[in-house]
Amino acid sequence: MTIWLSAGIIFTLLAVIAILFKWGNVRVVGVTPVRTFTFIAILFTSGLDVGLIMFPLTEFAGYADIKASPEYAFANPLAIEFGYWGFLIWGFYFLTCFYFCVIEPKVKFFEIPWVKFINNVVIIGTCAFTAYLLLTNLPWYLPDFGDGSSVIPVFYLIVLAAIAFAAYSSTDIKYVRILSISTTWMFLALIAFMWAGAFVFGDSELSAFSNNLGAIGTYFANINEFVLPLNDYHEFYLFWWFAWSIMIGQFTARFVGGLRTYQVLAAMLIFPSIPIAIWFSVLYHYHEAGIPTEGIKNFAMVFVGIIFVINSLDSLIRLYTDNLNLTVKRLGKFKYLTMNIVALSLLTLLFKLEFLQIQWVGALVITLFFICIAYIGYNKLKTVNDIIGSPKANEIDYTKIENMS
Repeated sequence: MTIWLSAGIIFTLLAVIAILFKWGNVRVVGVTPVRTFTFIAILFTSGLDVGLIMFPLTEFAGYADIKASPEYAFANPLAIEFGYWGFLIWGFYFLTCFYFCVIEPKVKFFEIPWVKFINNVVIIGTCAFTAYLLLTNLPWYLPDFGDGSSVIPVFYLIVLAAIAFAAYSSTDIKYVRILSISTTWMFLALIAFMWAGAFVFGDSELSAFSNNLGAIGTYFANINEFVLPLNDYHEFYLFWWFAWSIMIGQFTARFVGGLRTYQVLAAMLIFPSIPIAIWFSVLYHYHEAGIPTEGIKNFAMVFVGIIFVINSLDSLIRLYTDNLNLTVKRLGKFKYLTMNIVALSLLTLLFKLEFLQIQWVGALVITLFFICIAYIGYNKLKTVNDIIGSPKANEIDYTKIENMS
């Protein structure tokens, strides 16, 4: 699995370089273009999930224990955390976003029936994994509801409610913009709230925050260390990013609003990384200073985490139901909601029972990458070589999203 993952990463990086070399200055326009801020909000909130909110406080101590994990000795825990979530790995999303916006309309690889089937298996499986992460992290953040380790009925109800809400919001694409922008502002408000709770005590705390931001620079000084998997846990993260990449690329490709290719890459690498760096710097101070998060702070993080889950599930449900033609228009709202709620709830339980693993999904995505490039090389090389931009039918009209359902 490690060799397969490493091959996928190297292929991805080479493909990004090739795209920049051939199409670096091309204007990228999706079928439903939106303004740049909205695009970034959709990318950020769809491309991340509850793990961004809930994982760091549970992981810093492990990254600091270099006796147990000497492979982390080259950087501080904050830089390690950032490396697992920020900057370089967003290039995975760039590759798939560009592909689905510019290349796939000509190649139509994902319209091959068996490819379409596997693609939707990936999307549905990753949807369920997102809900599973929320379920398994709730006991740590809401210990007052249980013993701090066991999943109790109230947590199942919270996850079921998130799935149901996401299924409903996916019935109309106009909700995407509302949900994405709202989630972005909620996350920024959470950062401000947690920052105030950690740094209002004096100059030393403000200095600690600045030092934390500076510590993330260790990531950029050692960025080469994060390219290939450091250990099994990093491998898990990288497979997870691959699992997300193929569907986030499909979803975000429709919203690109006329940025040049190099600008899309820059937007994907830089803009999501800024709030991630600030958020992790705030949480790291909580960890280092031993500041408790019980009570309102934990509730705030859980609330925003649930909103992230809803946002992600909304995007992915919309994607696979469109792909499979299981739309509201065809099924009716009641059947549509019932089908998605039941299917995702059952699959979430399969992850809970460890019957499914996200690593398998990520490995399947890498396999699709290699089959796709082989298909292009064998059947569509001239077609791809002749591509000069997005499909002509994709015009910059920011009102399109208002007229879609």
